[in-house]
Amino acid sequence: MHDAVTLEPIQSPRRTTYVLDSNVLIHDPNSPLNFEENKVIIPITVLEELDKLKNGKQTIAADCRQAIRLIDSIVGPATPEEMELGIPISRDEKLPPQGTLSIQMHSAPANVTTLTTDLNDNRIINDICHLKRENPDDDFVLVTKDINMRLKARGCGLMAEDYQSDRQIDDVSLLPKGFVELDGSLWDRLSDVQSTQLNGRTLHTIPRLEVFGHPGINEFIIDAQDFVGRVVETTNDTITLEHIDREKLLSRQAWGLQPYDIHQALALNLLLNPDIQLVNLNGPAGSGKTILALAAAIEMTVAEQHFRRIIVTRSTKGLDEDIGYLPGTEAEKMEPWLGAITDNLEALHSDDESTRSSVDYILDRVPIHFKSLNYIRGRSFQHSLIIIDECQNLTPHQMKTIITRAGHGSKVICLGNLAQIDTPYLNPASSGLTYLTQRFRDFEHGGMIQLEGVPRSALAAFAEANL
Repeated sequence: MHDAVTLEPIQSPRRTTYVLDSNVLIHDPNSPLNFEENKVIIPITVLEELDKLKNGKQTIAADCRQAIRLIDSIVGPATPEEMELGIPISRDEKLPPQGTLSIQMHSAPANVTTLTTDLNDNRIINDICHLKRENPDDDFVLVTKDINMRLKARGCGLMAEDYQSDRQIDDVSLLPKGFVELDGSLWDRLSDVQSTQLNGRTLHTIPRLEVFGHPGINEFIIDAQDFVGRVVETTNDTITLEHIDREKLLSRQAWGLQPYDIHQALALNLLLNPDIQLVNLNGPAGSGKTILALAAAIEMTVAEQHFRRIIVTRSTKGLDEDIGYLPGTEAEKMEPWLGAITDNLEALHSDDESTRSSVDYILDRVPIHFKSLNYIRGRSFQHSLIIIDECQNLTPHQMKTIITRAGHGSKVICLGNLAQIDTPYLNPASSGLTYLTQRFRDFEHGGMIQLEGVPRSALAAFAEANL
């Protein structure tokens, strides 16, 4: 009979101990794995919060359950004493454990608390202050998405920081737009061009210029002399562009909708391309994201029959909490949240003799399904076109969960505006839309466009610029 193996904390020089708030585990259920060789502590108050939120149909409930399962897989059969010392975190069977995870089961004594104990945030801060008093030689850092909690922690003399392990970029103004606009003529900048014909396409292989930056696959190069090219291949020294006729690009229609400007035309080119499986459209209110996506979806589903159905959903604050209390079927419950879709259907048929009849005809005969995000999370959709609106309100983890639902022959269209985030603990740098933009930049079957301007009206344009 073998002796029981005693779990010992990993010995190393002075390490930082990170204390995770519940919103970090909800934002990224795998977050305990992302602190390398350092010690991670999860207070009992955080586990209690996760326990309260794990049940139900809210989007965050699934994230809570996943976080709890991960913690359980790390802790395993460890004793309370071992949990207090720290359980070594194993990320790969072939590599030795790195860092430890502890569950803080005991709260700070009432006579040494710093803040009142009526709030969970205060209890967590008090516990960290108590740990710091008992271990003056150790560094403790509170990790939370809650700005106010970070301020209170710093006021109590603690170090506190945002969770940034899944952050792709610090300055969202540096995000790619999906196109590079050049002054003057592209050809005036080139000394060496190799042009070929391939399957009816004209391809230009040109030197990589500094003015291009680092364009990804399916990004566009446009100049002031009406040249438009789509990047189809890149090397360290060259870029290969597919030449696109600008006049045809601007005149191409989808379900009767013609692009308003060159940026909408580029977006429509990606939307109608059957080889592009993911399209990401980011832009301000009224820039045409939804109407372009909807027109292209109907065109490809009804006219070209590339897809069997259109699934429309959106992320918005309050949706998961409120939908269950609304009367009617799922489609009827979703209707108040998807008014933008029906509004754009009306806009597509505004010139018809009876707009309402045309919209009813589309809704009756075109396979458009309005679905809750919870419905999408647990399914795999084959030969479907999925439109996800308000993507700026998704976390990177939620974005990954939803995108992976796309099955064979499906296409996903993500719409969002980083200036309109209304989900707690998210900002433009940590939004799932930013994460998607960065991580899919070199995906050969994906593309993105930053739409510009507010073509809705002169009033809307002035309001966007001045209010």
